Amino acid sequence: MKIMEIEGGKDLSGTIRISGAKNATVALIPAAILTDEEATICNIPEITDTEALCDILKELKVDVKRASESIIVNPKNMENIEIAEKFSKKLRASYYFMGALLGKYKKAVMYFPGGCSIGARPIDLHLKGFEALGATVQNEGNKYIVEAESLHGANIYLDIASVGATINIMLAAVKAEGKTVIDNAAKEPEIVNIATFLNNMGAKIVGAGTSTIKIEGVKHLGKCFHEVIPDRIEAGTYVIIGALCGTPLKIDNVIPEHIDSLLSKLEEAGVSLEVGADYVLVQKQDKYKAVNIKTAVYPGFATDLQQPFTVLQTQSTGKSKTTETIWENRFMHIPYLKDLGANISVKNQTATIIGPTKLKGCEVVATDLRAGAAMVAAGLKAEGKTTITNVEHILRGYEQIVEKLTAVGAKITIKEI
Repeated sequence: MKIMEIEGGKDLSGTIRISGAKNATVALIPAAILTDEEATICNIPEITDTEALCDILKELKVDVKRASESIIVNPKNMENIEIAEKFSKKLRASYYFMGALLGKYKKAVMYFPGGCSIGARPIDLHLKGFEALGATVQNEGNKYIVEAESLHGANIYLDIASVGATINIMLAAVKAEGKTVIDNAAKEPEIVNIATFLNNMGAKIVGAGTSTIKIEGVKHLGKCFHEVIPDRIEAGTYVIIGALCGTPLKIDNVIPEHIDSLLSKLEEAGVSLEVGADYVLVQKQDKYKAVNIKTAVYPGFATDLQQPFTVLQTQSTGKSKTTETIWENRFMHIPYLKDLGANISVKNQTATIIGPTKLKGCEVVATDLRAGAAMVAAGLKAEGKTTITNVEHILRGYEQIVEKLTAVGAKITIKEI
């Protein structure tokens, strides 16, 4: 087991470069098997989720080559075999192989995916989409068998603007006969990135980034080269850390409009920001105003940034409120913030934070990926040593987090125990 130790209270100064987006990468890798030739994806982050997906590719006999920050995927010798539970349970995003395999072979067999325990995460919308395209779904315990004699275009309305369902249906529909329309589609930048990747192969997708996506099925997807967009959640996390500890801290390789909702709340709180074309320069202040946030689907305030933002609220003067509308278990970091000294109460899906409070290091747990990011932010701000357990959650989504923070002045290490 690994632990992370942080000696807090250090000023952070310098530049942190943002890696490729985790939430795009985990869909792009499964999507790559749809090519009939070869796909090269660059700006791939070195995180454990990437490794887990590459393990699935290898299990499917896909040729995978890593070169610096790129991977080259060639499915010429691919075999459509059952994806075992030991692979699927490692991460939620393994379910994208369902849509990709269904689109390519008209059949996918795999176990229910794993991932962070942040609340009920059913895949009903994915399965309903597959059925609308002509597939049948069988559930044998924890195993799903999705198959079709042929896939045909359909009009699909998503009851919830689900990122996962939007992407999975796109993957299944790109080779279906006729036209597919996804209404109430999710609008996240990662969806635009995946659609661009598929279009670079020869797919015909329009409307990605809007609530209506139209897909005209094609028979052949060819060779392509594609770049992963910068990770907006990683960027937002480091911007929040900069507001806590930056003197100043430059967050580079950012698409600022992807984190507009965060930046506006930081400005409201009184954070000193300089926003450039591809960077954010952030300088900590002695005093912040209390602000309220409410998570929402993109372009609203990202649920993945709610937990790190809570740390900033502990340093703000007055009463702040955070309302979580996406996942019911997104407050599992709160007890550990209280252990560190925060004054927080939770009722239903709203946390009330009274600040500012002095944080003092202690032992805490990374209960999930973004809760882990909150613990890192809190540990950097706290006096003394903070020890974080379950750091495997953090390493799933933040490339070289120790190296990046150490380079700007943090005292942070990972140890095996």
